[in-house]
Amino acid sequence: MTADLSLPKTRNALCSLHFGAAVSTLADPCARARRRAARRPSVHGPLTGRTRRADPGPAASTRRPASSGATSAPPASHRPTPPGLLTNHITQLASIDVFSVPAATFRVLFVFVVVSPDRRRIVHVNVTAHPTAVWTAQQLREAWPWNAAPRFLIRDRDGLYGEAFGNARRSLGTEEVLTAPRSPWQHPFVERVIGSIRRERLDHVIIWNERALRRHPRRYLIDDHQWRTHVSLDKDAPIARAVQPPSDRPIAAVPHVGGLHHHDERRAA
Repeated sequence: MTADLSLPKTRNALCSLHFGAAVSTLADPCARARRRAARRPSVHGPLTGRTRRADPGPAASTRRPASSGATSAPPASHRPTPPGLLTNHITQLASIDVFSVPAATFRVLFVFVVVSPDRRRIVHVNVTAHPTAVWTAQQLREAWPWNAAPRFLIRDRDGLYGEAFGNARRSLGTEEVLTAPRSPWQHPFVERVIGSIRRERLDHVIIWNERALRRHPRRYLIDDHQWRTHVSLDKDAPIARAVQPPSDRPIAAVPHVGGLHHHDERRAA
């Protein structure tokens, strides 16, 4: 018996594959360049100028050539591709997920994370030992308390998001986009943030209870938003800041998060 290696034949399956590939490409467009980089962007980015290229604008991928006769389908080069569509609507997206953290008292705690892919900004984070649909619905209201919810909400198919969560989402006017089952690569924005929180903070501390776990991610957010550079943001931080031009002034390391992380800046001699 031979295995069936044919492509999915349904439109929904193809759309799911295209969407997942587009999100993965948009989440890390400079992965190959970053692997070839000889210097760390967290050190190199804040100290050098960032080269920016002219942006043709959202309508560049959908602009049709001028025609004098009847309308016709745009050529393939002018049709919007999945990465282009996501680029145009990235300011209207948000991703959510929940990950578990074992405590020193043999309890399992859960962290709820909301990420805005536009500037790789962590919008909201909270901790609980007993996650429920009512609790997750309340987290949505706390993340966007002033009717500033995004148009689309990307999430997985976890059973934690029940009826109460759906009612809260609809009240905010947000449409949910579900990823395919067992496909974390379709959810790259929040997955990468969760990995960063684990590697750069939680793996270096001992968690005793909910209060301690709630304190660590919130301290990490300050360092992440103000000082952690991203290659996809052209070596800028989620909160944009002025770049220090090259000079003869000495470089000093400024500690953050209790000395666990540092940022480099030029200071007067």
